[in-house]
Amino acid sequence: MNLSIRGHLAHLYGDDVAERILPRLRQLLDKHRSRENAQRLRPRPAQLSERDCLLITYGDQVREPGAAPLRTLAEFADRHLSGVISGIHILPFYPYSSDDGFSVKDYFAVDPALGDWGDIRRLGENFDLMFDAVFNHMSAQSEWFQGFLRGDPRYRDFFVTVEGSPDLSQVVRPRALPLLTGFQSASGPKTVWTTFSADQVDLNARNPEVLLALLDVLLFYVSHGAKFIRLDAIAYLWKETGTPCIHLPQTHRIIQLMRSVLDEMTSRVLLITETNVPHADNISYFGDGTNEAQLVYNFALPPLVLHSIAGGNAGKLTQWAQSLALPSDQATFFNFLASHDGIGINPARGILSEKEIDTLVSRAQAHGGFVSYKHNADGSKSPYELNINYFDALSNPEEHEPIETQVKRFMVAQAIMLSLTGVPGIYFHSLFGSRNDRAGAEASGIPRRINRQKFARADLEGDLAERGSLRSQVLDGFRKLLHQRRSNPAFDPTGEQEVLSLDERVFAVYRRSTDGRHQTLCLHNLSDSAVSLSVAGSDYNLAAHEVKWITNDRGTGPPPA
Repeated sequence: MNLSIRGHLAHLYGDDVAERILPRLRQLLDKHRSRENAQRLRPRPAQLSERDCLLITYGDQVREPGAAPLRTLAEFADRHLSGVISGIHILPFYPYSSDDGFSVKDYFAVDPALGDWGDIRRLGENFDLMFDAVFNHMSAQSEWFQGFLRGDPRYRDFFVTVEGSPDLSQVVRPRALPLLTGFQSASGPKTVWTTFSADQVDLNARNPEVLLALLDVLLFYVSHGAKFIRLDAIAYLWKETGTPCIHLPQTHRIIQLMRSVLDEMTSRVLLITETNVPHADNISYFGDGTNEAQLVYNFALPPLVLHSIAGGNAGKLTQWAQSLALPSDQATFFNFLASHDGIGINPARGILSEKEIDTLVSRAQAHGGFVSYKHNADGSKSPYELNINYFDALSNPEEHEPIETQVKRFMVAQAIMLSLTGVPGIYFHSLFGSRNDRAGAEASGIPRRINRQKFARADLEGDLAERGSLRSQVLDGFRKLLHQRRSNPAFDPTGEQEVLSLDERVFAVYRRSTDGRHQTLCLHNLSDSAVSLSVAGSDYNLAAHEVKWITNDRGTGPPPA
């Protein structure tokens, strides 16, 4: 077994515990290797490439009568997305009790309302799959937590409990909800740590038995076809009284352990960390570029692109993007603009001013969206997330603006995301040109559901078949952009990137493949008027006949002089 695995365990729990756990971890590896071999799963290439692009979707995003939603999703994806996207991030498809899947009751099961493991396998026949590892917390209704409340010795110390009144004032809170929740157990009242909600009880990673159980889940996902594993809210995993309980060294060490364990089983499964935090903290999860996550969500990108297009000025986006650097050729960014969550504001802090952030907040509200808040250490609240569909964040649905103009604006934003170093992720509602589902959010009382509307398959396919419809225009725009990206090695996820300061209205990116044989200049006009530029091709080794990636609010423009 990889020597680093023992070193990580010893660092976390001491030498004696490491020696006790190692044989059991070897057994887990052997068990799941056998299961993976028996499944005969479709292998994915060992290296990421310009052909990689992931769809982010719920398992029941597309529905039809009498069919398991996961089966419907597979059929729909085969018909419309083959050759467009390479993989699918299925948001938590396990049995759950709340938070639209992120309060998991059973890590090892597929929600019967969605289908079964056979349906997951079917989806994985033509697409790489990303699974969520929701390891910071699980449902209060889960068997693990119910066993804990019953006093079952298997689940002793499985969850973070608090006795007395310790000083927890430094704890960073992602939501404006109580940190602690009381439960009645067989041995009396228990005060349990609940970072995200009273139904999401935090697992105790300080207990090596918990970590071993989570590694079992991690390997189970690999043996069932996961090619990417998303570590949800992983920054909060380790709790230590008297600290902020976020980004602690032990959390980084656990991710390094997971990386080592996965490398021991297979070199073709990639970890991706989901940490909706300021940029400097976010990229710390690359580690040294070889020992933690292979991909990190580029959380600052969505608010910065929105800010830049809203103001018609690429200055802040350009300055930030010029600072982006990969720690090695084994790591890269996961670039996205929209997801099942809203547009995070925290990652833009320190890049945008508070006044600029307030302008984004006001814009979201004016465009029919909501704003979520978080608690600060001093007891105040501050905006945490804009709950709005990205299309409507860019174009006010109440204004009578030609739909073609709104689509062009939206596709400029997507082109920026697709041009940058990294692997792109496209949310289902972005790919198919959705607008705010404000009625759904208001009916549920959950602001995030403004961007989580479900579709009847017949209705969605009818919209796509209608020539000139919003959905068909947006999907066609993505197809064109993704075809350019997939066919050009300059967009290698770890290839060279140079962000150019040419004009404050233009976001310009020069991309070159890792072997230096392919290059592309991507120009994005963020303003509502034509912009003339002079770019010397010899400066970037670009031949006159080479295709330039050029987008703007007024449509595709002429090549630069």
